[in-house]
Amino acid sequence: MSIHEHLSQFHGLPVRWPEDGSDPAAFAWRVSGEPYEDEPSITEAFETFFKTVDASRVRAIVVGTWGWAHNDDRADVPVRLLAEAAPRLPALEAIFLGDYVSEESEISWIGQDDVTPLLTAYPRLRRLDVRGGDGLALAPVTHESLETLRFESGGLPASVVRAVGESSLPRLEHLELWLGEDNYGGDSGPGDWAGILAGHGLPALRHLGLQDSERQDEVAAAVAAAPIVARLESLDLSMGTLSDAGAEALLSGQPLTHLKRLNLRHNYLSEEMAARLRAALPGVEVDLSDRQEDEEDGWRYIEVSE
Repeated sequence: MSIHEHLSQFHGLPVRWPEDGSDPAAFAWRVSGEPYEDEPSITEAFETFFKTVDASRVRAIVVGTWGWAHNDDRADVPVRLLAEAAPRLPALEAIFLGDYVSEESEISWIGQDDVTPLLTAYPRLRRLDVRGGDGLALAPVTHESLETLRFESGGLPASVVRAVGESSLPRLEHLELWLGEDNYGGDSGPGDWAGILAGHGLPALRHLGLQDSERQDEVAAAVAAAPIVARLESLDLSMGTLSDAGAEALLSGQPLTHLKRLNLRHNYLSEEMAARLRAALPGVEVDLSDRQEDEEDGWRYIEVSE
């Protein structure tokens, strides 16, 4: 899934703009306002959607732009519109909120809001993806149906990370958090990750992604001793500043040989450490691609920030 192109597939369905005569259940419907002008607004886009598509059979919605993202006071509008529309969308299983591409808004400029109402309004929702962390909020929830939860950001607020760890999500199998950097609001640390890594509210989790972090070595060290890891099938620590120190923590921690896949793509590992990882995990698909070099001043970059 790229942040440079609008989604063409979501929830296993092709993405399509609202049009008459199409099977409502066969597509993920894109609802989007104009990113640079006031018209059509996201409110008008939803009105067109409900006039065009039989909403009672819609399974997936992709919410695109709702205005000039980094100078916009309408971040709460798409959440409110979707929450209010819940009685009209009884079959809805998946929401992608914030399908802005980089030419419309850098990811850290996308103004978001409290997304908790989406989970409370849709108790049968199976998937929620959110792009952008500016103003993003989440309260701890109990949700019996959610299977996939993804937050894409250049800086994920610590409060959101803690809320995930404090939630009860008994069917959640896939959790992906782009933690980002402090400069863009990614202020979480080990104490904030602890609830997720303990796994008390995530009994079905099989994939965990704690990615895109400027503190990726600390993430790796926390993961190395985390109770939840023993029940995972795949672990994603990609996109960040992982160095030999973080990899050493993984090798010195609990066994990872039960994993099917370990994603460490976009890293700052030495060739020697990469070889050690491959040798230690012969039955695991380990992605060590996109190896980075330190800048002259020693600076390291995460893959997605601004």
